[in-house]
Amino acid sequence: MKSQASPLSGQHCREAVGEKNTTSEQQLEIITPFQLYFNPDLILRNYQVWRLITNFLFFGPVGFNFLFNMIFLYRYCRMLEEGSFRGRTADFVFMFLFGGLLMTIFGTFVSLVFLGQAFTIMLVYVWSRRNPNVRMNFFGLLNFQAPFLPWVLMGFSLLLGNSIIVDLLGIAVGHVYFFLEDVFPNQPGGGRWLRTPSIIKMLFDTPEEDANYNPLPEERPGGFAWGEGQRLGG
Repeated sequence: MKSQASPLSGQHCREAVGEKNTTSEQQLEIITPFQLYFNPDLILRNYQVWRLITNFLFFGPVGFNFLFNMIFLYRYCRMLEEGSFRGRTADFVFMFLFGGLLMTIFGTFVSLVFLGQAFTIMLVYVWSRRNPNVRMNFFGLLNFQAPFLPWVLMGFSLLLGNSIIVDLLGIAVGHVYFFLEDVFPNQPGGGRWLRTPSIIKMLFDTPEEDANYNPLPEERPGGFAWGEGQRLGG
């Protein structure tokens, strides 16, 4: 899969791709999927709260499906970070938290135990809706506009014999986020329902510099202007 958009380099998304380490540890039998999967009963009754996170970090045994998810997770997370979320790290993190929370709620009702692939599809969906004019090419066989990409991926999963429930969940959550963030605020009578909490902004956003701030001489680039006084009688 490739697009005609120029490649971008990301920072926070490299950390997201570090999720593959969880699968590597599972392959070495350091941990097992039974310690990672989403189980509301174990979370509420046995206080195994780590399952709220680890179920997003497992993509199955190393193979085609695993590599496919890693490539798409890294690529579209990176392009979102350096595209529509450039300079908005807190908003980017909030999208992760909002999407993860919504998937966890929906996943409870559809009995999904691992949500990593759904999260990847959510990122793909948000990017595709924010870049509707980008032309895509699927393995050199199919050309289409970016908004069709999530549906093409779902069809590909169907051809591979995989369940499409995970893909549908990712598309649904991505659409909810896109609608609340990009569509509804621009509708007559609409408004912003999604607002990044101040604590997240404080943790992830760099404070804006005061345009009226006049630094002391020692704080200016180069420090004091030693030896640059006026000439006597000048």
